[in-house]
Amino acid sequence: MGLSAQQIRRGLDSVAAIEPDMARALEIAGYPEPRIRPTGYKTLLRTIVGQQVSVASAASVWTKLEAELGEDFTPSCLLERDFDTLRACGLSRQKQGYARSLCELVHAGELDLHNLPEDDEEAIAQLTRIKGIGRWSAEIYLLFAEGRPDIWPAGDLAVMAGIGKILGHEERPDEKATRALAEPWRPHRGAVAIFTWHCYDNPAL
Repeated sequence: MGLSAQQIRRGLDSVAAIEPDMARALEIAGYPEPRIRPTGYKTLLRTIVGQQVSVASAASVWTKLEAELGEDFTPSCLLERDFDTLRACGLSRQKQGYARSLCELVHAGELDLHNLPEDDEEAIAQLTRIKGIGRWSAEIYLLFAEGRPDIWPAGDLAVMAGIGKILGHEERPDEKATRALAEPWRPHRGAVAIFTWHCYDNPAL
C-alpha cells in the first residue's frame, strides 16, 4: 500500500514549513494524488513487462500472460512455461530472463516481498538481486507498493526536472545534486518525490 493522501499532505506540509519554494509550489499546484500499487511479485513483473515499451504494448502483453497463465497465476506457473509459449505472449528473450529471475527467487523463498528488510537500502539491495530490476525500479516499488515515506528516486528524470522547477533552478540538477538537495527533507522525501511528478508538467510553475 503506497503513501495515503493524508501521509502525502503531512509530509509536504512538514517540508514546506522549512522550504519556502516548496510552500510556494504547493500553493500553486496543490497536493498530488496518491500513487498506489499492490505489494508482491506481480507488481515487479509488470515493471519488467513495461520496460522500454509503450503503456498500450505492456497492457497487451499482460493480458496475454493472464490468458495463458490464469489471472491468479503464481511464480511457478510462469516457470513451467517454455520459451516459445512466453514469446507468444510478447516476452522477449531478455525479459523472459528477468521474469524467470524474479519468479525463481520468490518461488525458492529467497525473496520474500511481504517481509523485506525495514532498512530502505537493505530492501533495495534485496530487490536488485532480481535481473532487470535496478535501483530506480526498486525505489518505485518501495514507494508505490510499500508506501515507505523516505524513498527518494533521485535518478528519475522527472524528479530531477521537477525539483529543479520547484526550487527555481535554471538548469536541471543531476542525480548527485538532486540527492543532496533533498537531505534536509528527511524523513518525508517520498511525499516530495510524488509532488515532483505532480509539478513536472505544470505550466503555472
